[in-house]
Amino acid sequence: MCSIMGYCSSGVSFDVFKKGFDKTVSRGPDDSKIIDTGSGLLGFHRLAIMGLHPEGMQPFELDGSFAVCNGEIYGFEKIKEELRTKGYAFKSESDCEVLLPMYGEYGTDMFAMLDAEFALIIFDGRTKEYIAARDPIGIRPLFYGYDKNGVIVFASEAKNLVGIAEKIMPFPPGHYYKGGAFVCYRDMTRTVKVCCDSIDEVCKNIREKLIAGVEKRLVADAKVGFLLSGGLDSSLVCSIAAKKSEKPIKTFAIGMSGDAIDLRYAKKVADHIGSEHTEVIISEKDVIAALEPVIALLGTFDITTIRASIGMYLVCKYIHGNTDIRVLLTGEISDELFGYKYTDFAPSAEAFQEEACKRIRELYMYDVLRADRCISVNSLEARVPFGDLDFVEYVMSVDPKMKLNKYGKGKYLLRRAFEGDYLPQEILYREKAAFSDAVGHSMVDYLKEYAEKYYTESEFIEKKEKYTHARPFTKESLLYREIFEKYYPGQSQMIADFWMPNKSWEGCDVNDPSARVLSNYGASGE
Repeated sequence: MCSIMGYCSSGVSFDVFKKGFDKTVSRGPDDSKIIDTGSGLLGFHRLAIMGLHPEGMQPFELDGSFAVCNGEIYGFEKIKEELRTKGYAFKSESDCEVLLPMYGEYGTDMFAMLDAEFALIIFDGRTKEYIAARDPIGIRPLFYGYDKNGVIVFASEAKNLVGIAEKIMPFPPGHYYKGGAFVCYRDMTRTVKVCCDSIDEVCKNIREKLIAGVEKRLVADAKVGFLLSGGLDSSLVCSIAAKKSEKPIKTFAIGMSGDAIDLRYAKKVADHIGSEHTEVIISEKDVIAALEPVIALLGTFDITTIRASIGMYLVCKYIHGNTDIRVLLTGEISDELFGYKYTDFAPSAEAFQEEACKRIRELYMYDVLRADRCISVNSLEARVPFGDLDFVEYVMSVDPKMKLNKYGKGKYLLRRAFEGDYLPQEILYREKAAFSDAVGHSMVDYLKEYAEKYYTESEFIEKKEKYTHARPFTKESLLYREIFEKYYPGQSQMIADFWMPNKSWEGCDVNDPSARVLSNYGASGE
């Protein structure tokens, strides 16, 4: 990961800018630079992944224009060749160096052309205006706010803008900002034509497109590792990568010392694919000690996100402290596409598709946010193959009648697509278990117990009432909200609401986001 920031007017205090920007130096510890464009400031903290030489340092400059980007541009080599034929020369091996020439040639049309996960800020030296943009899923973070003079400020994380902007909001995915307006250039939930291929053809395409999504994310000048939970999604990513890699890949799993469900499954996958596997064991003390730092780095009060982040943060902390790995591939975004345990209760195919669209639109506030922050705060880069744009677009177009769980097994299309030697059958058809549960049921239990002891019943009733947006509804959610407010006072609207099953569906009106409270949890906890 890297960190970017842009103050879009002259007259800003350099010291104020630097103080805010330095809050995310862990995203890019290799080098830092702030430049004055003559009409404001641009900052870049670098984590060198592609083009490790000094020439790859940003901001990039071209004819008085400047750009900073936190991103990976897939297929950039072909873009470079095309731009060379138009007279552009390149100084580095960085993928992001193509952005200013692309902007010069195509303007804001360039954003829809990118196969990338990115957040960027461009200063146009000709017009003296700023342009910002974010990838269509929001895998790379970007926030914005206005200072007391009404000047817009962009930054990788909300914490950069605390004390600078009165109201901080996430930059909408799939949009660019230009001339004071946010414009949608790509909506991943908009299906132009429903795909009605046969189930065999659908599964073939799912397999080929996911393999392509993994393969392109293996390209890095820095060392690559893999998070392996033992669940279906991360196991598939690791299996595909193992087949595509000349050397054994390095996998990492985490679990509670007493009841880690996932560890034994992760070990079976690691043995099957021949990876160099590491287990990280954590205790109740580790969980409670990590709680406040995790909420501070996340910038959320959401129960699900916080629970699932503790294990991910701690395993990434281990990887940062004990290896030279700089890039991690993860299994996020599969559930939003193929279904959760609660989507088994979807009353119709149309309802399933509507829920999938909602989850894809909101991903950047939940699972994608979790992966980005837990990995980047440990000076690592996250890559998310299930978020590959071609893959997401295809799965979203598949007739939702095929995606409903009418097969007696959730996410059946994905499982069927990889029948063969990719995974042991018991992993390929293993029931879904939420990451926060599978790290160990005791982890969530410890968090609940800690919160129960933290407040009396009367304190809980009194304190939750002062929040009108996303009001806490359990002692655990109140604790998380109060820690959030300590670091991001008055900024709760950065997160739309709590991530919860669709309460309007029969069987889903629950007061806890864990799949454990659903009637169909079944063998997920085994």
